[in-house]
Amino acid sequence: MVRRVAFLAVVPLVLVLAGCAFNIFGGERRAAWRDQEERACMKSRAVTPTAFLQPVRKINGRGACGIAMPLKVSAFADGTVSIGPIATLGCPMTAALEAWMQETVQPAALAWFGAPVVEMKQISNYSCRPINNIHGEPLSEHAFGNALDISAFTFADGRSITVLKDWNGAEEARGFLREIYSAGCHRFKTALGPGARFHDDHFHFDLARRGRDGTERYCNPKPDSLPVDRAPYRGDVMAAYPGDSVPLLADAPPDVRRELYDPFGVAASKEAQLPPPLPRRGPRPPLEIPMSYFELQ
Repeated sequence: MVRRVAFLAVVPLVLVLAGCAFNIFGGERRAAWRDQEERACMKSRAVTPTAFLQPVRKINGRGACGIAMPLKVSAFADGTVSIGPIATLGCPMTAALEAWMQETVQPAALAWFGAPVVEMKQISNYSCRPINNIHGEPLSEHAFGNALDISAFTFADGRSITVLKDWNGAEEARGFLREIYSAGCHRFKTALGPGARFHDDHFHFDLARRGRDGTERYCNPKPDSLPVDRAPYRGDVMAAYPGDSVPLLADAPPDVRRELYDPFGVAASKEAQLPPPLPRRGPRPPLEIPMSYFELQ
């Protein structure tokens, strides 16, 4: 009788320990859609390997963590926008960031500062960890190379702005950061920034599947306006101006204009026509955005 009681007492403990081992040593499996989307992304050539986007060996982390077709990303926009430290990401996230950079970040940089972004600082890429590093939470999208945390930007004129200091800073920096964040709310499935817990010093963007059909989005804080519609950046600031009617920056010598507006020599033969900063926008009144578009935290 004593042996039976002892056995029955031990069984629950064994089951608990087995459950812990299951979680710690890799019993959880990665959702099938993740590997499927990575393969589809690479097959569609949404991302083309270059010296700046290098495919590396498959990552199988603890439990469900990992990336089927990881990329080491050292720069976006054909190498003109470096990212530091080098990020390890999946193909879908890399493609989304590339489009965001060309269609949102660079046009906004020209509009607010008259100079393109040349460097972006990230503080978290692939990392096998739970959400916000809180024990017991589900795995973060970082655990699948499906997220990136961005904290700062450097421009061709040497200017640097950070999410922490400039989200509520000077007009130009505040306007730039809020414009690119607003666009991120529409391009990515999750967008978090100052005001969201643990995100006062960076933007978090990811492509998590939300809702029954995977199309729902979560954005915190909610932006006060819809994204600005600007022409995509093509690597040449001249593209921001129609035809040959380009204003001159009379107060700066040609070498300064070239360094400020065309650091990669794209328009060197047109240095006499390199333009000044685009006119700055005034404050926009908040636009009403249907709450059904956002989830409340």
